[in-house]
Amino acid sequence: QVQLVESGGGAVQAGGSLRLSCTASGDTSDREAMGWFRQAPGKERELVAAITWSGNDVLYEGFVKGRFTISIDNAANTVSLQMNSLEPEDTGVYYCTAGLGIRGEYVDWGQGTQVTVSS
Repeated sequence: QVQLVESGGGAVQAGGSLRLSCTASGDTSDREAMGWFRQAPGKERELVAAITWSGNDVLYEGFVKGRFTISIDNAANTVSLQMNSLEPEDTGVYYCTAGLGIRGEYVDWGQGTQVTVSS
């Protein structure tokens, strides 16, 4: 079992920036990757970005368009998501997740943190 605790998030105006962080605890030995998903009101949860613990493999969804950067700190067991040039469409609850592979099954989830972008 892996526990994930998120921090960051909040409310900003369009064009602004936010940084999300997530610290993992517990047995992460078989968790190959960490990632961020988001869920907007009335929509399904979708992948935003993911990264392997080594940092050698990174995945971004197309809507990120170079605006977000995912990074990982192995020493601190922390994954971060720097979000720049935020748009109202980025509004939603952002969830940290740990998975069995960067494109595999994500099995552990944080409680979610709200991101609100106003126009």
